[in-house]
Amino acid sequence: MGITAIRGFNDILPGASLVWREIESEAARVFSSYGFSEIRIPVVEKTELFSRSIGETTDIVEKEMYTFTDRRGDSLTLRPEGTASVVRAYIEHRLYAAPVARLYYTGPMFRYERPQKGRYRQFYQIGAEVLGDGSPGSDAETIEMLMRLFGNLGLDGVSLKINSLGCQACRPGYRTRLLDFLRGVADDLCENCRRRIEANPLRALDCKSSHCMEATKDAPSILDSLCGDCRGHFSSVKDRLGLLGVDYAVDPRMVRGLDYYTRTTFEIIASGLGAQNSVAAGGRYDRLVEDLGGPPTPCFGFAIGVERLSLILPPERFKAPPLVVFIAMGDEAASGGVEVVRRLRAEGLSVVEDFTPGGLKKRMKRADRSGARFTVILGSDELAEGAVTLKDMETSAQERVPIDGLAGAITSKLRG
Repeated sequence: MGITAIRGFNDILPGASLVWREIESEAARVFSSYGFSEIRIPVVEKTELFSRSIGETTDIVEKEMYTFTDRRGDSLTLRPEGTASVVRAYIEHRLYAAPVARLYYTGPMFRYERPQKGRYRQFYQIGAEVLGDGSPGSDAETIEMLMRLFGNLGLDGVSLKINSLGCQACRPGYRTRLLDFLRGVADDLCENCRRRIEANPLRALDCKSSHCMEATKDAPSILDSLCGDCRGHFSSVKDRLGLLGVDYAVDPRMVRGLDYYTRTTFEIIASGLGAQNSVAAGGRYDRLVEDLGGPPTPCFGFAIGVERLSLILPPERFKAPPLVVFIAMGDEAASGGVEVVRRLRAEGLSVVEDFTPGGLKKRMKRADRSGARFTVILGSDELAEGAVTLKDMETSAQERVPIDGLAGAITSKLRG
């Protein structure tokens, strides 16, 4: 048996990569229309960046990071998410000199978790971050931008859940209330949640174990503990989403899996993905820049799971460009065909020249197996006329077309 890929590290084959390219292109177009600029961040960072930002008691830091020591003895980690790297770059390159930075990124992330539908150990995300704007309008507009992207991609049946996690002023009080509740049901929680009750009680609300979900169904709601400022912020976010025409449901149990979130958090849920049905998520993180050594900076962002998104998009929306196969019969035609192929490609058509030997019948069969929509045949007769034979492989119709009008004839057939 030959060498195979490591489990959880997948090849993205040509059919899938076409969908991915369309997703990434549309994301770039939509995000740019909202004033976002692309940033490209390293795949490897210092381990400290993630342990400080994500949280020492999260599953990601405790169990899922790919961490190694380099030759100098430094602890390095393959990035498990993108926000911390964007914030590091924001501080390091003093991007805070501008009033607001709107940044987006794409690329692979790495977590050692159990592979399942739409989840892999190397997975891809598209993320966007607004750094320097603490207004509820920024929260709502960024969510609306994400929903617009999904709409443009033809994605139906998604739902938005939102919550508020409060701030430093009101979360400690809620933490105390939740801790008292969890101590009373500790015997019914999973081992992970029991171990982390004292250090991070909110994790129990995020646990997907059926035992923990049942045990915490009557847990106190964080929305009842919000201070006046956080309550007002969340109310404004909801009002703004309404103005933007974005439907939502409030879910007080949604606490997200990273420690840096404050105030607004959200998830976008899609059917067809099983229990792990979130296709995008994010929220506000107003203290992360300061915690990593930068100036006080309110921030809001999200990340999209590209694998999950590609699984639920309508496949008929994504089609490879029609393929044209060019067949030259004889050396003279092959020489004359160089310019023909060049012109077609200059018009944006996808053209493959068949260099294989053999008769026309054999080469036409090859063109058919390749999935070509059109074949263009140039032989001595055509060359003498300054024309080619154009065959539509879908209808089997063929006609003699002047070389100068070939690109237009193909384009016309595609439109008609």
